[in-house]
Amino acid sequence: MSESTVAAPGDRGVDGHPGAAASRARTPLILLGLTAALVLACVVSVFVGAEHVDPARVLVVFSGAGDREAAVLVFDYRMPRTVIAITVGAALGAAGALIQAHTRNPLADPGILGVNAGATLFVAMAILVGLPATVSALVWPALAGAACATAAVLLLASTGRGPATPVRMTLAGVALTAVFGGVTTAVRLFDQETFERYRSWVAGSVAGRSLGDLAAVTPYIVVGLVLALLLVRSLNAIALGEDIAASLGVSVRRTRVLTVGAVTLLVGASTAVAGPIGFLGLLAPHVCRLLVGNDHTRVIPMSMLVAPVVLLVADTLARVVVPLREIPVGVVTAFVGAPLLIWLICDRKVHTQ
Repeated sequence: MSESTVAAPGDRGVDGHPGAAASRARTPLILLGLTAALVLACVVSVFVGAEHVDPARVLVVFSGAGDREAAVLVFDYRMPRTVIAITVGAALGAAGALIQAHTRNPLADPGILGVNAGATLFVAMAILVGLPATVSALVWPALAGAACATAAVLLLASTGRGPATPVRMTLAGVALTAVFGGVTTAVRLFDQETFERYRSWVAGSVAGRSLGDLAAVTPYIVVGLVLALLLVRSLNAIALGEDIAASLGVSVRRTRVLTVGAVTLLVGASTAVAGPIGFLGLLAPHVCRLLVGNDHTRVIPMSMLVAPVVLLVADTLARVVVPLREIPVGVVTAFVGAPLLIWLICDRKVHTQ
């Protein structure tokens, strides 16, 4: 039996709770609501900023008229920033949903396999040897670090008896994250100039990036997102148990390798363009599971909508929360995401895989 013939998990038990049918029935309405929220967040992102511009001036700019100052602010600064936030948010949301499905751990995030730590270490080393702290210069070190971290995790998890199970990969990822973090700290302390240049990148921000910067990483994000969508049914089958998945024609080994590869591409590319941004990959899948249940055919695509909305809102807050100054969006996602995640966990039962 081919993977394409695997029945929907909602019919087989992955999402087999009593409210599963209701979740499926309201999915179109939820999609419409999330799409509307994304559009609204985009509009607010374009109209609101650290520098106040009358909304009427912004509207006139879109008509092709208006003053040059407003046009530059909208088209050269706010619009690219909004597009980058959407793209990075979608990538991190999908990566979070994938890694939670892969490890069957609802508290997992993209950093659990050491991908973030590997990308960060290689970026710090690249800055140390003289590369400028720009996206075009850091994209390759970030991707190389993410790939090396992934390869190291797979190698460590496969060492000894038995295959590279999610538990062994998680433990290897946690260990490597600690090692990579220690080495990164040493690199930063080794050279003060490296620390200053690294500090502007590591906080996580979509400000000051251009569409050219986004173009440098877009191919990797697109491939990662396509892989994520292609893997949803296989991940649903694996959630039923590896033996059942194999009986349904799903290659467990191939699915796990492709999942880790997709997470590597998504996190490595996003980290290169925006720096490490936390909580998105952890929070978005939780919100989606509360809305539509545990079916990955719904959770993973919806995570690509929820995470951009959260990132756009956080970025807008980053512009206005401190008058006449902006703070890194990574700081805002931590302040907003942590309490929200705690509320979700305390207010409702955490949805497991």
